[in-house]
Amino acid sequence: MNKTCSYILFLILFFAIHLTSPASNGEKKQYQPTRISIPPVIDGIPDDDVWINANWEAGFIQHEPNNGRDPSQQTEFSILYDDDNLYVGFKAWDTAPDSIITRLTRRDNSDGDFVGIGIDSYFDQRTAFILGVTAGGTRFDFIMSNNGSDEDPTWDPNWWAKTHNNDKGWTAEFKIPLSQLRFKKNGSGIWGLEAFRQIHRHAELSFWQHVPANSPGMVHLFGEMTGMGSLQPRRHFDITPYLVAQGETYKAQAGNPFSPGREGDLKGGVDAKIGVTSNFIVDLTINPDFGQIEADPSQVNLSAFETFFQEKRPFFIEGRNISSFSLGLGDGGLGNDNLFYSRRIGRRPLGQFVSGSGEWIDRPSFTNIIGAAKLTGKTQDGLSVAIIESVTGDTYARINNNGNQSNELIEPLSNYFVSRVQQDFDNGNLLIGGIFTSTHRQLNDNLESQMHQQAYTGGLDFSKYFREKTWMININSAFSHVSGSGEAILRTQKSSARYFQRPDADHVDLDPSRTSLTGTGGRMQVLKTGDGHWSMMAAMLWKSPQFEINDIGYMREADQLIQVVWVGYREWEPRRFYRSFNINMNQYNSWNFGLIPLGSGANVNGFIRFMNYWSYNMGIEYSYNNLSDKMLRGGPAFKQPDKMGIWLGGSTDERKKFAMRINGYLNNGVENNYLFYRLGSTITYKPADKFNFSFSPSYSSNYDVLQYVSQRGNNGTASYIFGTIDQQVINFSFRVNWALTPDLTIQYWGQPFVAAGKYADFKLITDSKNQDFNKRFEEFTPNQIAFSDGRYQIDYNLDGITDFNFDKPDFNVREFLSNLVLRWEFNPGSAIYLVWNQSRSLIENQGNMNYIDNLNTMFTEKPHNIFLIKASWRLGIKS
Repeated sequence: MNKTCSYILFLILFFAIHLTSPASNGEKKQYQPTRISIPPVIDGIPDDDVWINANWEAGFIQHEPNNGRDPSQQTEFSILYDDDNLYVGFKAWDTAPDSIITRLTRRDNSDGDFVGIGIDSYFDQRTAFILGVTAGGTRFDFIMSNNGSDEDPTWDPNWWAKTHNNDKGWTAEFKIPLSQLRFKKNGSGIWGLEAFRQIHRHAELSFWQHVPANSPGMVHLFGEMTGMGSLQPRRHFDITPYLVAQGETYKAQAGNPFSPGREGDLKGGVDAKIGVTSNFIVDLTINPDFGQIEADPSQVNLSAFETFFQEKRPFFIEGRNISSFSLGLGDGGLGNDNLFYSRRIGRRPLGQFVSGSGEWIDRPSFTNIIGAAKLTGKTQDGLSVAIIESVTGDTYARINNNGNQSNELIEPLSNYFVSRVQQDFDNGNLLIGGIFTSTHRQLNDNLESQMHQQAYTGGLDFSKYFREKTWMININSAFSHVSGSGEAILRTQKSSARYFQRPDADHVDLDPSRTSLTGTGGRMQVLKTGDGHWSMMAAMLWKSPQFEINDIGYMREADQLIQVVWVGYREWEPRRFYRSFNINMNQYNSWNFGLIPLGSGANVNGFIRFMNYWSYNMGIEYSYNNLSDKMLRGGPAFKQPDKMGIWLGGSTDERKKFAMRINGYLNNGVENNYLFYRLGSTITYKPADKFNFSFSPSYSSNYDVLQYVSQRGNNGTASYIFGTIDQQVINFSFRVNWALTPDLTIQYWGQPFVAAGKYADFKLITDSKNQDFNKRFEEFTPNQIAFSDGRYQIDYNLDGITDFNFDKPDFNVREFLSNLVLRWEFNPGSAIYLVWNQSRSLIENQGNMNYIDNLNTMFTEKPHNIFLIKASWRLGIKS
């Protein structure tokens, strides 16, 4: 481990000392927009006098598939402006106008031919506002950050776009209020500018300012729009009140006063965007409602770790590129580690309490968010700022005991605070930033033993780019501090993220007297992208044993040191039989802070797209020397057999009306102890320009000789009980999208889900690190195990006395989730939603998989229906 760490540090120092920045790689185009006094009519046809006399620009160059070549069709654009708005016109010439794809979709789901512009109004060469429209009239917009490596599609500015098809191609007009953009007051008058067009039938993307295929980013290569210095920034001031009427129907429960079978509610709230300065905007929400948001997909989690769910609420998604502070790498469990995980705000209440026999309990599913505020912006000197303040209210479970009603606090009044800053230097080639978060809770006597009273995290990040941004050094370092009662901190020490009670963990101590924990974490990497076909990365990640960020962040495991080396090769020029391909290779090692090796692995994967636009991918991975210090959930480390995984996938031409993707994954333990495989596909059909349908079935099977079941005391010694599980999951997800107009859409999502797990061959872990796999455990004989009244009884020493027992772990989970939304945006920022949510759920402790019978049983039960009407009105005030 020490040699590997030294190697990583050597690489970082070597590149920091030896890399220098060469000259710029090409001349930038410049465009001068036309100032006007009479605005054009936005009807999709740029034929007003102001357009005729405007400066039209052509000269687009292909980016894909033939980078650097002339496009197959010509494109022109023009930009006008006045004191309040930008106006953009496009002429997308086409010699085959009948072949233009004019599919109509929901906003931000572009499909078909499209045009658009990118505006770097900060002129920081890192951030751009992207606005575009399809030939069918669907608008899309997003913020591009980190020089193009990140995109935030939840940015929904208020702007207008219209299109028109003719016998020479199609045209488009934009009207973009300056209040929706952010730029410097009395600045240099230069903005970054890019214009683009996609011709769907050729999978062809062209740019006005050429961007080489091997460039390490995009925004720093934008062309320039000059003459903008006379513009004065417009402060954003929008207030959007909303009203929600909601009704619920479900199966009534006899005798339960909290389950009458029918409920109704009427509530309201306010969202607002207020420009406090020309560069900073405050987003406010009071009593927010997210009833139109889809439910999280069904899952069965048999691990000790928390499931990560994506954020879907618009208020918390927008601007997350600024507030994020990642400590992870790649995707999966490791890639989600972040100091800010907004799903903590408004989460499911976690408080527990002792209930009496015969009591009826009404437990809310979510914590009520009283209000939240978010300040985001960037100063003229390049300082990016994001500040988030949110308050959630006391949440109570209602209890009814023979008509006597009481309340029990299960989530206290809490304050969540996040502040993130980052300063640009040297035209974005040097970035230095920091973050600070805090969580404060007003706990009662019951909850103070279950939750932290206070939690703080903070971090510093440093990024330096070299050689026209083709090389980068990045260091993110963080600390955490949590405090509370001795019981709460003891709970944290024994949580699945750390398990301080491990008997063979000499580098940590379980201390019941502690009232706080302080830890550190971070990520250090050297990365090369662009400037050729080869890319590479070397990284080291660490999280100390006491590192704890889960009050407002997300982290699966602490007590980790991970080293990763990655090399990739990319070919983008089409050849005789392929359009592009890439090959990736990576290797990794991990340890805990006791410097105990936890495992190593390597994989090779690749992707290729053929000339007919079909694509394939495959990969193989082998992991070895695996030692899990979490598998026994507080017990000693367990030596796991090596594993080998293989995955394959393919896709037909996704430009077509009918397209299909299929993928498969197989992971096998070398001791025949583990076998997991998954088959899945997505079928998409677009029978009409306004209608599309997708269907995503999947099946997975999991056979594991060592699945955790229970932990029991036996004569003062902990006993770790495992079983062989045969688990199967069948999942069907389908979507229907019908766009009646660009602003009136109907969307449906449904997911039937069935999972079954059956356990057998129960066993006791006896020698967790034995070199012989079969000697690491002892399987119970028929004389040692008996089943009675839903529980297994274990007489380990055959003395006729039960040594320990546990519940039958078999399960069968049946769920159906669906969401139907009609959305009409009758004016930018103002919308009406009609929503129908339905859920069905049935859980039993039998592990047989019979999909048809399971579905039939589930659909005989009365569902839980939620019907709501939500209306919001944007009240824009010019400032």
